[in-house]
Amino acid sequence: MTSEQALKKYFGYDHFRPMQKDIIEHILQKKDCIVLMPTGGGKSICYQIPAIISEGTCIVVSPLIALMKDQVEALKRNQVPADFINSSQTSAEISTIESRLINGQLKLLYVSPEKLVTQDFQRMIQNCNISFFAIDEAHCISGWGHDFRPEYTQLSLLKRFYPDKSIVALTATADILTRQDISQQLLLENPPIFVSSFDRPNIKLIINQGIDRIKKITQYLKLKQGQSGIIYCLSRASTESIAQKLCDLGFRAEAYHAKLDSKVRSGVQERFLKDETQIICATIAFGMGIDKPNVRFVIHYNLPRNIESYYQEIGRAGRDGLESDALLFYSFGDVITWTEMIKNPDNSPNNEQIELKLKKLERLQQFTEAQICRRRILLSYFNEDLGKDCGNCDVCLSPRQTFDGTLLAQKALSAHIRMKNEKNELASMNVLVDVLRGSHNQYITAKKLNEIKTFGAGKDISGTDWRDYIIQMLNLGVFEIAYNQNYALRPGFIHNAILQNKKNITLAKVNYVNVEKRKEAISKPKSKTELLEDDLLDALKKYRKELAEKENIAPHLIFGDATLVDMTKKRPLHPNDFKDVSGVSDIKVEKYARGFVKEIIRICLEHYRNGFSTLKGATYLATLDFYQQGITAPDMIAKKRSEQEPKELSSSTIESHLIVLYERGYKIDRNLYISEDELKEVIQFFAKNPNLTLMEGYEKLNGRIKYFKMRWGQTEFLKLNKQN
Repeated sequence: MTSEQALKKYFGYDHFRPMQKDIIEHILQKKDCIVLMPTGGGKSICYQIPAIISEGTCIVVSPLIALMKDQVEALKRNQVPADFINSSQTSAEISTIESRLINGQLKLLYVSPEKLVTQDFQRMIQNCNISFFAIDEAHCISGWGHDFRPEYTQLSLLKRFYPDKSIVALTATADILTRQDISQQLLLENPPIFVSSFDRPNIKLIINQGIDRIKKITQYLKLKQGQSGIIYCLSRASTESIAQKLCDLGFRAEAYHAKLDSKVRSGVQERFLKDETQIICATIAFGMGIDKPNVRFVIHYNLPRNIESYYQEIGRAGRDGLESDALLFYSFGDVITWTEMIKNPDNSPNNEQIELKLKKLERLQQFTEAQICRRRILLSYFNEDLGKDCGNCDVCLSPRQTFDGTLLAQKALSAHIRMKNEKNELASMNVLVDVLRGSHNQYITAKKLNEIKTFGAGKDISGTDWRDYIIQMLNLGVFEIAYNQNYALRPGFIHNAILQNKKNITLAKVNYVNVEKRKEAISKPKSKTELLEDDLLDALKKYRKELAEKENIAPHLIFGDATLVDMTKKRPLHPNDFKDVSGVSDIKVEKYARGFVKEIIRICLEHYRNGFSTLKGATYLATLDFYQQGITAPDMIAKKRSEQEPKELSSSTIESHLIVLYERGYKIDRNLYISEDELKEVIQFFAKNPNLTLMEGYEKLNGRIKYFKMRWGQTEFLKLNKQN
């Protein structure tokens, strides 16, 4: 079996994505390599295809129990012999799987790094036929990476114990230092590094100020119409409080973090996979590690710890290639929190690691505060040049207008200096905003800050806007953070020039997620085709959910959303056409085609009979529908007329439809339209005159046999010829 044949048979795709074929060919040549490919970019297929068509078993090292389970379940449903071993299983279950491995009954076995390096496991696989090793999440082996795991460092034993077995190391996030470290730690000798584009153009990147987060999230979720998403939070407590707030507002949300009982976590995860829970609120540190392709949005309620983490976490959205969003709320308070956590780690501090983490945090801060294309910054971090603005981030979609902000800077500086000189108050950003806004809250009045001359000097600007402008002033050097004084503000290196009118500054006007534009896009009148596709997608999702509930599996294991979308575009009207849909494997054609085709026909007929008269193929479906009701061709004309079909058809057209439907494989009883004797005569005629057209044959017989009977006979003749 070739790699292309395996791709179609087991995964339902006709073509490889860029670079997949090269990687697969390299692995099949039993050579080591490192693969960098974004989440959702098709990393798994790069080792699954070689494993399927090679002799022996591929050992896949993965740190994520949930991901192991999901991938193995998907492989099994496509009839690929695969399994996993992890801490969630009983000793009896593990023993059964090990027996299958020893007996050569598995193509892929997923194990944790801890399990792989045990002496018992090593002794066992030394007697097995191992095809090669695949190490997923390979960045975990490197101290330079963003998610270092000490247990990964023991994987160097693979090259020492199995020098003739190739190793493929895969990751979605690794800078140049991390790539080099992966190679060194695994004892690979100058392996080729396959670097796919890190660009995920289907994910819209949005950065928003961390103000009124729940309100903004609620507005956003109302636009998502029940779609699945993840909200990443900084603490376990916040996952629970945010999930509860969303539930109170009518959303199906649950918390997910490391302190939950393992059974509770499994239940949350299963409900999310089955689309029973819409939103998961998860800790940034713990993550999710699940294989759910239809996550439509990822929201960072808090700032992640670095660009690698951000990239990996947003990568859980839109793995099926459909449009998705990544929304990050940024506040300087999160920067302070992360700085404290980095400087005061739970384990023994390593100055080099602390410095590295602080630098990475600083790069992320620069990314969130930038006023140029987000995607260009993100990709440049991974040494990739996009070459142009992406057109799908908040900066590109709503370029911020600028204005002369010198006067605002002078007001802010003046208020800050007076607070320090007159009241000995080294103010935080929030206190400064309250003074500028003229707020008479308890703190302001207790400190008598309402008595300074500049109190209320900026009351014409909202507090939200003032915070945005002060953050910009921080970036420009008007202010700076006093890290040794509880992170209060202090005048920056250009403050004197600003106050003395020797320097002007330019600020960007405040801009948020453009909800109104989204509303306009939603309310724009849709074409008949778009309305049909929307209804089809809803019907197919509903039918998929019914099937998934019967089989007690996640809906995407039947078909992913991208496959359903392709069905709405191609609209296969017979099981024979179903294999042309992207993502439909041979086994799934056999198992699911008839049911999904029935739904497609039902919705298409509804739209045709409700005025979509130009819908391609609909008149054939209407004829088929009447035929299946037991209505013969002569009676169909009256039936169509009485039910006000969009198109009135002649008897000859209806007969033509029936012949075409028969040719396509539908069960049409031809004996209703041509006798066995007539059929035999026409078949024999075309057997003697195979080069004649239908009309030529009809004329040669002088019309003795009716034209449509001739066509029935020719259809059967061609069918018999094809079989022979």
